Amino acid sequence: MTQMNGAHFRLALTQDGWRRNLSAQFAPDGTISALREDDNPDGLPVFEAPVVPGITDLHSHAFQYAMAGLSEVRRNPVDSFWSWRDIMYFFALTLSPEDVQAIAARLYLSLLKGGYTGIVEFHYLHNDLDGTPYARPEELSLAIFEAARVTGLELTHLPVFYAHSNFGGLAPTDGQRRFIQDIDGYAVMLEALKGPAAQAGHVLGIAPHSLRAVTPDEMAQLMALREGLLPQCPVHIHVAEQVKEVEDALAHNGRRPVEQLFDMAPVDAAWCLIHATHLNDDEVRKIARSGATVGLCPMTEANLGDGIFRATDYLAEGGVFGIGSDSNIATFAAQELQQLEYSQRLRDRQRNVLASGGQPHVAANLWTRAAQGGARAAGRPEQGIAVGGMASFVTLTSPEPAATGPVADEAVLDFHMFAGRGFHAGDVVVRGRHVIVGGHHPQQDDILADYAAAMGRVSQRLAERNSDGRMGG
Repeated sequence: MTQMNGAHFRLALTQDGWRRNLSAQFAPDGTISALREDDNPDGLPVFEAPVVPGITDLHSHAFQYAMAGLSEVRRNPVDSFWSWRDIMYFFALTLSPEDVQAIAARLYLSLLKGGYTGIVEFHYLHNDLDGTPYARPEELSLAIFEAARVTGLELTHLPVFYAHSNFGGLAPTDGQRRFIQDIDGYAVMLEALKGPAAQAGHVLGIAPHSLRAVTPDEMAQLMALREGLLPQCPVHIHVAEQVKEVEDALAHNGRRPVEQLFDMAPVDAAWCLIHATHLNDDEVRKIARSGATVGLCPMTEANLGDGIFRATDYLAEGGVFGIGSDSNIATFAAQELQQLEYSQRLRDRQRNVLASGGQPHVAANLWTRAAQGGARAAGRPEQGIAVGGMASFVTLTSPEPAATGPVADEAVLDFHMFAGRGFHAGDVVVRGRHVIVGGHHPQQDDILADYAAAMGRVSQRLAERNSDGRMGG
């Protein structure tokens, strides 16, 4: 992976819209130190195809990439998130550290080619198959670190604290045994990860899984732990994803999940609320005014039948959002953003819903907002083709240029997101490192071979467990 000192863009999407003939200088920390319009007098490497900022995928469960497409069979009279979750638990109980690393590397390669340059891994696989801690409690987190190193995708790592099966501190189920920790064990794991994360340039944060999995007392302890160990680090949490979650919260203490979260924790710009699908008017305003980022995962939310986020209302309040791949059924940033826009169109029976007064092109508006929100949620510098922004970007290329027709500069990203006739990420640069060149990653063959071997092992274990009649569902 070549480290670059700068680049020249024939056409780039900046915070001021599309601009031609830009020369960018990169600082040693991988940010853009200078940007000017010129004819490339310094002879910088030239990117002929349109360039857009890379997006940080702000929510991923990497291991679920390997089960994508395997749960599309009705197993209940009414399938839902909750029946899908049982299948996911069953799958999670088959993976070794070697498998987790191979699956994550394969996913991260796909995400790079899908327009992402960073990842926030919401990581809740901690224990061995029988639920006992590994000799090194950070074992599976280190597998994620290695996947990020091999692929070059920039990592923010969030070990998840998960202690209960539902509101009121209910005991976890056996299917959750690989996730479960207590506060002391969680603190030990975070301490063990601090050094390796800093050495590799990863951001380390914390993630209370959800209000279902964390009691108010445990949340207070997590906030104290954060203050002592990782002050101001990113904090992510699932909240208000499903109607049942809201109903369970109301039944438990008469308060909705978002209302309860704001009473329990100091939610601010360092926080990311994942999904936040089911909000009332007051909650929409409260999240937007807190400065927190909402982490939307439109393809997974559609796949699980979660519901439609109130994007128009939230953005009207000045809210910040980013996008994540979550269960990793999709690995293209444009696909997530297309689904977000189309969900609003279907609900409101209008077109071009998520454009703005300052940016009438839907794709450019969504892409730049998602890039900025993802960087904030990841604890990284602002993202964008601008001085001070990360030197992380992708090119939009097409193997059949004639198929695109005459596309004006300002419509290039619209065409990529809503027509997509052969457009893909041809080159990917992450913090000044050229990690994908002409659609190819230098470690691609090894990554694919390791993934195939891992899936062979997983398939054998699944077959053995199915033969024992232990399939979840």
